[in-house]
Amino acid sequence: MGGDGGRTLERAYEDLEHEVPGPVARALRWLRHPSSRWIRIPLGALLILSSALWFLPVLGIEFLPVGLLLIAQDIPFLRKPVGLAVIWLVRKWIAFKRWWQSKWI
Repeated sequence: MGGDGGRTLERAYEDLEHEVPGPVARALRWLRHPSSRWIRIPLGALLILSSALWFLPVLGIEFLPVGLLLIAQDIPFLRKPVGLAVIWLVRKWIAFKRWWQSKWI
């Protein structure tokens, strides 16, 4: 994965791995390997499709960025916009966590 888009996507993965629990981070690292492509693409498509059913109790719109992140690994023109969006979401999540913790400390 080369170019500016590839670097942006790598940074997005790294930022996300720091914020999720250990088992999820390990799964993301495993899914990033080239050998996992045949699992990553269908899983990404399934997550994107399931995000369209956000109104159901178990499924949610939060599956959309994860699905796009997985698909962007293999589609070059999606790497930079998806990477930037995930970096933005992770920053917002960190800011929200800090705000929430400051309310209860």
